[in-house]
Amino acid sequence: MSETRSGEVSRKTRETDINIKVELDEKGRADISTGIGFFDHMLTALSVHSGISMDIKVTGDLHVDGHHTVEDTGIALGQALAKALGDKSGIKRYGTSYIPMDESLSMTSLDISNRPFLVFNAEFTNQSCGGYDVCLTEEFFRAFSFNAGITLHINLLYGSNDHHKCEAIYKSTAHALKEAVSLTENGKTLSTKGVL
Repeated sequence: MSETRSGEVSRKTRETDINIKVELDEKGRADISTGIGFFDHMLTALSVHSGISMDIKVTGDLHVDGHHTVEDTGIALGQALAKALGDKSGIKRYGTSYIPMDESLSMTSLDISNRPFLVFNAEFTNQSCGGYDVCLTEEFFRAFSFNAGITLHINLLYGSNDHHKCEAIYKSTAHALKEAVSLTENGKTLSTKGVL
């Protein structure tokens, strides 16, 4: 694990140009620009509520739609988090959080295990919130979990307003992450195998 627990990723394709830096112990300072206002809002919530500082700069082919921007941001953010965690020794590894957002309630449970998997149970009513297609929420978390090496279960238990649903999902994931990346008292790897 790196001493400063930080990770930086630059990723450039024909569809997106992304620069991301995360710092796990900086108390959630967010500087985010993806070109999609609602997505910036969600990533800011993810940063602030997880306590993970995130510098995210994305230029994407938004003239097509937001898919590449959102998915590729998930890829790069997952890779940056994996770098910041290093060999993952000394972290609590597991996190679970229930977060209400007005009428919506989301539960996230995760394991930073090097065994990526996504279970995503959420239904939305509308196509979009602002310029953000709500179906991309699942795409973001799939890309993020698989590139960070996280087993991630997201369950939207109920809700009616899609803005509130998305925000509850991002915030419940943030609080679960905050718990999982925090350090154990003995600094040892939390695994019967001795390694993750």
